[in-house]
Amino acid sequence: MRILRLAAAAAFVAAGLGAAQANDWSKVRIGTEGAYPPFNTLTSDGQLVGFDIDIANALCEQMKVECEFITQDWDGMIPALQAGKFDAVIASMSITEERKQKVDFTNKYYNTPPAIAVPKDSSITSVDGLAGAALGAQSSTTHSNYAEAKIPQADLKLYPTPDEYKLDIANGRIDAVIDDVVVLSEWLSTEDGACCKILTTLTPDPVINGEGAGIAIRKEDTALRDMFNEAIIAIRENGKYKEINDKYFDFDVYGG
Repeated sequence: MRILRLAAAAAFVAAGLGAAQANDWSKVRIGTEGAYPPFNTLTSDGQLVGFDIDIANALCEQMKVECEFITQDWDGMIPALQAGKFDAVIASMSITEERKQKVDFTNKYYNTPPAIAVPKDSSITSVDGLAGAALGAQSSTTHSNYAEAKIPQADLKLYPTPDEYKLDIANGRIDAVIDDVVVLSEWLSTEDGACCKILTTLTPDPVINGEGAGIAIRKEDTALRDMFNEAIIAIRENGKYKEINDKYFDFDVYGG
């Protein structure tokens, strides 16, 4: 779950791109990143897959609307939403007070905590041991913000996507990384993540980490927000959410 630079959003909108006009919502364009497995990622043949994608499809089916997915770099996600490039963001975006100043949100559709991973042979045994250590994080995320606020003793290194920090820790260029525990656990279960282990799962800060991952909507699109909220409730009640959850996880990712 992550947070965007609001300054970037303001700059993008100021460039003169207008928001989408009123819509009957027979078709909904969904922005996602495609670089955050297991929640959203692009396959080698260019197909979008992951928990976010399956949830989005289930919600669109419940709402009886056509879905169109549009990939977007993370830093430009909110500016692109405001500019009308797509109508909703389903990309593991954290619901935070800072972001609510720019966009509206549905209720959460999942909530998982952050964690720290280190090399298997690391001498770091606790968060206190990160003093002076190079700590990698994806830029403009709740996780990088958490590290900056809560782990100031570390030397924070920022990366545009998780792929870059994973490569650097595997090659010994940084000492630890911070991200969503599910994202890190998924990576550690692969051959590429065999270098490392979870050091600890962190207690989320409600101000920094927010209320869980929600669907971002332009503030004026209240009807679409309400449609999504009703659909989230419906797929939780009819078993579709659990079916998707169990495809990816062995625990309830919806969280507390």
